[in-house]
Amino acid sequence: MRKFLVVLLALMMVFSMIGCGGGAEEPAEGGDVADPADISVAFVPKLTGNSFFESANIGAQDIAAEVGFECVYTGNPEASVANQVQVINSAVQQGFSAIAISSVTPDGLNNALQAAKDAGVKVVCWDSDVQNDMRSLHVAQGTPEQLGEMLVEMVAMQLPADKKDSAKYTWHYSSATVTDQNSWQVAGEAYIKETYPGWVNVAPDNYYSDQDAEKAVSVGESILKTHADIDAIICNDSTALPGQAQAAENLGVAGNVIITGFATPNGMRDFCKNGTVPVFGLWDCKVQGAMGAYLAYWLASGNTFTVGDKIDIPTVGEVEVLPNTVLDPNAYTADDSGIVLLPERTIFTKDNIDDYNF
Repeated sequence: MRKFLVVLLALMMVFSMIGCGGGAEEPAEGGDVADPADISVAFVPKLTGNSFFESANIGAQDIAAEVGFECVYTGNPEASVANQVQVINSAVQQGFSAIAISSVTPDGLNNALQAAKDAGVKVVCWDSDVQNDMRSLHVAQGTPEQLGEMLVEMVAMQLPADKKDSAKYTWHYSSATVTDQNSWQVAGEAYIKETYPGWVNVAPDNYYSDQDAEKAVSVGESILKTHADIDAIICNDSTALPGQAQAAENLGVAGNVIITGFATPNGMRDFCKNGTVPVFGLWDCKVQGAMGAYLAYWLASGNTFTVGDKIDIPTVGEVEVLPNTVLDPNAYTADDSGIVLLPERTIFTKDNIDDYNF
């Protein structure tokens, strides 16, 4: 009889366990299941009104609609540390679950981001990073080496034969403190030194226009007036490139100097087709925006990761979390802080630019 009771009790325990688990939703990795409708993401650009960031927001809104979480585009038309601090503080006060931000500074947002983390808000970066211990994940366009080489090679492919080994060039972008753009310039300089040692940088301190559209034109005109014999201007910034192109047209020298860099096809279409900027590049910022917004949602849903894990992103596919050192060999390292790279980058010309609409 005792043996029968033991068996009966064991069976009751098994059935009880089955009954409790049979109708449950699969828990999120590292946490409880969260209803997507309960998750809100503040999607923060460096500045509003810029075609790159507006396009990234389209990707963020599309994936939010597909998955079912709330994504609010919130920023300021002027790119500044003070404005982004205000946006972050406001997002925390409004009770957002997560922040996905393209930062204007590598460390100037630390206090605001630490306060956000202390309040339980998840932090993800996209496009431009912050101090690595201030966020969980960063969605990067590529490694500095990939993007620096791409910028340089877009010049090299356009140089006439007699300039291949002796080009005069300079860099025009937002500022020396914008993490991503500065890292591309540094990597590009290293690539030039190794691959094109005869090239001459006519302004080693670079030209900066602070992501201000009017300033980008005036700085662009200054470059062309100061260096009348320059061969190429590299603009690794989506405000500087159209501004530099407009400067060349204003001064009547369009087509006489190579102008290239990174910007959206919609922002450069006319300049590309009329020959002012026949070759330039970028990545699909809609995809980058979607990845940034989704990963912020994913973390706010209770998911966790360690470097080396893979995450499945709807409409994008499986991505791997890489160590921060893929962008900077001296970067902060921790299991819960990493980089996710975009799948690919694109060079635009008049032959393919109409295939893209962002």
